[in-house]
Amino acid sequence: MKFTLVINMERLSPEVSMRDVAREVLEMVQMADAGGFEIAWAAEHHGIEMTVSPGPFQLLAWWAAHTSRIRLGTAVVVAPYWHPLRLAGEAALFDLLSGGRLEFGIGRGAYQREFDRLLGGIDQHVGVAYMQEMLPVLKRLWQGDTEHKGQYWSFPTATSVPKPLQRPHPPIWVAARDPGTFDWAVKNDCNIMTWALSRPFAEVELYKERFETALKNNPGVARPAFMTMRHTSVYERPDGWEVPIRCAIRQMGQFENLFKNLGGVTNGFVETLDVSGFANRSEFDLAAMRENLMFGRPDEVIAKLKRYEALGVDYFCYSAAFGQPLAEQKHSLALFIKEVMPEFAAAPAREKRVAAV
Repeated sequence: MKFTLVINMERLSPEVSMRDVAREVLEMVQMADAGGFEIAWAAEHHGIEMTVSPGPFQLLAWWAAHTSRIRLGTAVVVAPYWHPLRLAGEAALFDLLSGGRLEFGIGRGAYQREFDRLLGGIDQHVGVAYMQEMLPVLKRLWQGDTEHKGQYWSFPTATSVPKPLQRPHPPIWVAARDPGTFDWAVKNDCNIMTWALSRPFAEVELYKERFETALKNNPGVARPAFMTMRHTSVYERPDGWEVPIRCAIRQMGQFENLFKNLGGVTNGFVETLDVSGFANRSEFDLAAMRENLMFGRPDEVIAKLKRYEALGVDYFCYSAAFGQPLAEQKHSLALFIKEVMPEFAAAPAREKRVAAV
């Protein structure tokens, strides 16, 4: 099992310097680069301080200029917010400038609030149809001249300029939850990224089952990669769970606000809703969250991750940004790199490490 990192630039108050946030997030990506993570991911969101990423390729280009090895991906670009020709060109340009390090993640979009402001209030669930029309067009544009007459976009003959360095195109990832998206992604040679939020491990098993079912329903296709994400915090003290748990509850309250359009946003700062009134409030139980999220001392996190490895997860995505102070985020990542990741290294690397000791 390999490891990837998703790290957002986030602010909880206007008193926090955006320059400091940007600098410390870059330092996290550099730590992941040096520590052996495979990919660092950046999201796309607009008008919210909890995820400052209106231009994901700009952010990735900045990271690329200050790293040497780690691959860099979008998790995800939101298909309905783009025109295919523009997205094809921007993605290809980043792939060129980064030396072929792009991992291209695409999705439907998560927040109804953004659809209300960027797309005139259409239902966010319609984003699936936008994504499914977009991806084949991107692949054709990356190959050469193509014209397109579709439901959401139409344009005369054009091509992506430049073309991506990786041929025929960068690896493609699709954010999936429902069975239909899994099946569509497998049919279209896409890797799968999933997020079980704060739900039990059974939710991860459910997504893996949908992945395997999609493979069985599409014999002959190449097996894509399966990735799942969890909020992660590694600490040394027995009571170290208290800060990350409370930060995660606050962040999930903000997520529910944006996802369901339930509360306010003032100057970009998202109102945190009281989760006790939610129908899914069991997902915010302190004991359940301690168990379900990737929180714990190094030995506890290793034991949790072994279940993911045994399930056949190809990539575990370490979600670092959920409102924890940046100093604690960096300390957690350092512990994860030093104490946790060596337990999942390839056998020869482990033997070499033991021999060195």
